[in-house]
Amino acid sequence: MTAPREVRGLARWLSWPVAPVSALGISLALLHGLLAEALPSGTWFQFLVLVAGVAALSLWLIHWHARRSLRVLQGVGEGHVPPSPENLKAALLEARGFPERCFSFALQSWLMGALMVACVFLPWVDAPLSLGPRIILVGASLGSLTALLIYLLVVRRCREAVELVASKGLSPLEVVAAAPPRRLHIRRRMVLFTVIAVLTPSLFILDATVTRASRAMDDVVSARSPGEQDAALRRADDGRGLVVAGLVAVLVLLTAYLGGTVIAAPLRAITEDATRIAQGDLRPPRVIAAEDEVWAMSAAFAQMQAQLGQALIQLRRAGLQISTTTEQLVATSGEQESGADEQASSLNVTSATTEELARSAQQIAGNAESVSTIAESTFGAAQSGQRGAAAFLGAMQRMKQDNQAIADAVVRLNKRVQQIGKVVEFINEIADKSDLLALNAELEGTKAGEVGRGFSLVAAEMRRLAENVIRSTKAIEQLIEEIRDATHAAVMATEAGLKAMEAGTVLAAEVDESLSLILELARQTSHAVRSISLATQQQQTGTDQLAAAMGDILRVTEQNSAATKQMAVANADLSTLARDLKRVVERFHVAVREEA
Repeated sequence: MTAPREVRGLARWLSWPVAPVSALGISLALLHGLLAEALPSGTWFQFLVLVAGVAALSLWLIHWHARRSLRVLQGVGEGHVPPSPENLKAALLEARGFPERCFSFALQSWLMGALMVACVFLPWVDAPLSLGPRIILVGASLGSLTALLIYLLVVRRCREAVELVASKGLSPLEVVAAAPPRRLHIRRRMVLFTVIAVLTPSLFILDATVTRASRAMDDVVSARSPGEQDAALRRADDGRGLVVAGLVAVLVLLTAYLGGTVIAAPLRAITEDATRIAQGDLRPPRVIAAEDEVWAMSAAFAQMQAQLGQALIQLRRAGLQISTTTEQLVATSGEQESGADEQASSLNVTSATTEELARSAQQIAGNAESVSTIAESTFGAAQSGQRGAAAFLGAMQRMKQDNQAIADAVVRLNKRVQQIGKVVEFINEIADKSDLLALNAELEGTKAGEVGRGFSLVAAEMRRLAENVIRSTKAIEQLIEEIRDATHAAVMATEAGLKAMEAGTVLAAEVDESLSLILELARQTSHAVRSISLATQQQQTGTDQLAAAMGDILRVTEQNSAATKQMAVANADLSTLARDLKRVVERFHVAVREEA
């Protein structure tokens, strides 16, 4: 009977082997009774009618029990029950438990049927009581063998039914979760199979041997002549009783073959899947139905196959991501390596420039100290010039009172004017140098950038002050020239002394005012130079710190460059590993299960 492709009719197909196998067992029992001449003569018709009735009743009860055991499966097949995952799981559990129910109910039916036949047949035909245990013994031995054969045939069909039900909407993992494997049951099944396989032929041989021996003894005892005794002994050795034992042994061998097939079929399927996986063909996991430890192995293999598929998919995705990322990392590390080299070169140049700037700052600091000393000298000279102008003004006033001392005062005035001219020239030189130094300081401050901005401002202010000093000294030089002309006129014309004294007094007042202005400018110059000196020292300190920082940056950059090169090598190794991983994963062809 071909397995159905749909759930419809599946329940009837599962219970179909019960009837023919039971008929085979009944036929062997009747053949044994016929060959062993176990029944009294003239009672075969009653015995056949009784056996047929009990067999029909047993078959009806077995099929009724099958319908009750496969209620959900039959409902799903006929459309009375919706094929939801819960109903499919219930139908699957019914199919998995049906072989054991068939075995148990068939064995019970044989035992109860043999007992019923013995209890009804003996009073009916008035047979000897010793026939009852023989009927029960034959029923028990053939019943266990028949039930075992039914179990083996039904279990193969139930496996196909489980796979068919699972294909309607259950994943292998859901099947495993719905029917968790049981362990240590196959050992009991093998022990039961061995007991049945050994005892069944032995019981038939024993029954036939005892029956034939007892009948031969009775015939020998009842024989009246030696010829009849010899005939009785020949009838005992004809071997007809062993024919049924041989047929039972063949049936046992058939049962053993089916048992080996039942055990080997799922193992063969698992081996085929494992070989296919080893060859790189990873398909979606399937349900390989089995029982006990083999089912546990099949469930573990399905879980392993599902997890392996997920792992390979994740590894393939990870391999692609790693490959793409490593390629980007290799390209980026190459760019970083080039950038690091360029940065190191630029920092070398910057470091050299910073060191040069530090040396220039040291020179500026030294020049600023010199300018500060000159400014202080200028301030002292301006103070002296102011005191000389005051003395000159007092002398001019005294010359008004004493006309005789005009010539001497003019001479002294001439000397004083010469000294003032030298001081003015000295101031003018200092102002020129201050202007030049301020210009240089402003240029250096501009080169220093943000650090030298304050220094540039101070240098610009110092330059403006120096320019004011130059303009003032020019005005003083003009005044000195006028004083010289005036004193010369006073020497040439002493008779006009009063007028000259008045002019000298006016000029002396102007000299005093100019020297006061020079004194104020010298004081401002001194303060500015001190500020420049302080700013220059701060600039030197900042430049030294900048040079040290640039040295640290250069070292860090060199370390980063070395680390970038190492990272480039590591990325190249990682790219090689990613390609190897990709080749390994691509060996497996992962098929994706289509959604139902």
